[in-house]
Amino acid sequence: MTMTQRVGLGANSYDILTGSGLLRDFGTHIAALCGSGVAVVTDSNLWTRYGRAFAASMESAGLSAGSDWAPVILDPGEHNKSLDGLGRLYSAFAAMKLRRGGLVAAFGGGVVGDLSGMAAATWMRGVRYVQIPTTLLAQVDSSVGGKTAINLDEGKNLAGVFYQPSLVLIDTDLPQTLPEREFRSGMAEVIKYGAIRSKPLFDRLTGRPDTAALAEIVAQCCRIKSEFVERDELDTGERMLLNFGHSFGHAIEKLGGYRRYNHGEAVAMGMALAAETGEKIGLTAVGNAARIKEVLEIHGLDTACPYEPEALLPQMELDKKNENGQIRLVLIQEIGTAFVHTIQLNELGNCLQRRGIPK
Repeated sequence: MTMTQRVGLGANSYDILTGSGLLRDFGTHIAALCGSGVAVVTDSNLWTRYGRAFAASMESAGLSAGSDWAPVILDPGEHNKSLDGLGRLYSAFAAMKLRRGGLVAAFGGGVVGDLSGMAAATWMRGVRYVQIPTTLLAQVDSSVGGKTAINLDEGKNLAGVFYQPSLVLIDTDLPQTLPEREFRSGMAEVIKYGAIRSKPLFDRLTGRPDTAALAEIVAQCCRIKSEFVERDELDTGERMLLNFGHSFGHAIEKLGGYRRYNHGEAVAMGMALAAETGEKIGLTAVGNAARIKEVLEIHGLDTACPYEPEALLPQMELDKKNENGQIRLVLIQEIGTAFVHTIQLNELGNCLQRRGIPK
């Protein structure tokens, strides 16, 4: 069964289709948006595994490889989410003569989705694009909401634009084949949604969801994300709550060279740090930090940050949401209720020093 959710953004509205086995219908949905001139951006690992099935889906919808569509295959990795990676997509689009009436289909995880969205937003001043997330993390988070970006040497996601997709296609079978580490990374974002908005969702995450439950959980997370996006499309208010754990997490990713920890692993540590900080300054009810750490660890996620405050704080100060020596942290009052708190950099440093971050 395919579930349909509408992201209501006026002229920028679009549907999220979620279901098992949706891969076989990808071509039909893409053909309905664009009959020719489709660039399918993916990575070599995914294309090796799913390229034949994706091509068959396009063929069955009447889209011929070479004349109507073509894959743009990247090597896997966060390094593609860069100015160089963006340039490679522009060159590929030029080579295939992608016009303003064309379409970019982002078939991959968060890196492919963010990079493809950024390229679509800026190629010929904007072409339509479809998010087809293949990782659990991308399905529940980055594919919805229109945030596109690339990383710079100075920090993560510093160059980007809000650009909503025309459609999101989620086949919940695809994460089932992920390596365990990647699946755990996605569960960090699922846990985040429970922590900030839905205590019932959080309470059910005391074990790994089975296949049937996963589709329901993905749809629930997309529904929560959509509600935030509809009320705050440009991330100037309530949508900031979705960044629970991310201020710390982005710093942890950067310090690890974007290789030591993946996004979900870093966010898991960040959520643990944020909950502990909230308790330390008396804004988070005592016991919630331990609860968050317990659920993260149930899903195999490490909650102990290896970096000292002296290393973390300079990276956090570079975050695009911060200014004038102040850091905007997302904290929780209790499970299911979150808020934004502005804290001085030196006060945060004192909190982290008292915590005693393990080396």
